[in-house]
Amino acid sequence: MESWISTGHLPNEAVVRQLVAEAHQRYGPRREGKVARYIPALASANPADFGIAVASTQGQLFEAGEAHQPFSIQSISKPFLFALICQAIGEREARQKLGVNSTGLPFNSVQAVERAEDGLSNPMVNAGAIAATSLAPGDTAEAKWAFIQEGFSRFAGRPLALDGEVYASEVATNRRNLGIATLLEEQEGIWFDPEATTDLYTRQCALSVTSHDLALMAATLANGGRHPLSGEQVVEPPICQVVLAVMVTAGLYETSGDWIYDIGLPGKSGVSGGMITVAPGKGGLATYSPPLDGAGNSVRGQLTASFLSERLGLHLLASRPASPA
Repeated sequence: MESWISTGHLPNEAVVRQLVAEAHQRYGPRREGKVARYIPALASANPADFGIAVASTQGQLFEAGEAHQPFSIQSISKPFLFALICQAIGEREARQKLGVNSTGLPFNSVQAVERAEDGLSNPMVNAGAIAATSLAPGDTAEAKWAFIQEGFSRFAGRPLALDGEVYASEVATNRRNLGIATLLEEQEGIWFDPEATTDLYTRQCALSVTSHDLALMAATLANGGRHPLSGEQVVEPPICQVVLAVMVTAGLYETSGDWIYDIGLPGKSGVSGGMITVAPGKGGLATYSPPLDGAGNSVRGQLTASFLSERLGLHLLASRPASPA
């Protein structure tokens, strides 16, 4: 049976380039938000840094500002980890073991784990991402790490390295995540040693990326799992579909409803100030701007995503009346 999918394309290159430049000029002067300080290594980020990158599914790139400024991927790692785990063990088993429903609570909530009788949350919050990390193939921590790092590098189209300073800083302040992993063990919701799994999760969050990298990673999800430049099939198309579905419902945590209302696209944020937005069939948007709102999401990133979603015609829920027959 033939199946129809949502496709399309971005406007012509000149329009996209002009709008990316306009977004950078429009939101660069904004000063709302605060740089994250609960991870000491992130507290020194320059609040003026602001990078935008858009990658089409055909491999066209449009950038403005600090699009090549390195920063740690943090929670933006979660959809890519989920994709790799779904590819490795099957999306049905991943759904059964991890859950897919929004918690409506902050990303690092212990309450979300405690109140779920089955221990399930979703792969976009810390508990679900830690559980997903434990499912990485391999009998040892290093084998699992190789799977994760290599998989993320394939999404980026280049080898990704660990930011040692950020990793050390997170290890020193990581008691909450270790507590979540221990609680998951009590609920039989983790499949590897809790301490080793927490360390693996911390390592993946400390991988160094740029907005350029993240735009291509997002565009790979938009392109049925095929990298726009390398042409590598990183994950299969059905995997992208389920990953994007969970990003819609939980990618912005307790503000995911506001996000889909305003932007109308799958998205994911990180505490370092990074953010991705995925337009299925069209491309990916990535931004870097360290000042965050109260929910831990980049202020300029959200403004940029809203602006470009509207001006580039990306909102998945937007429509116009059909012409009379």
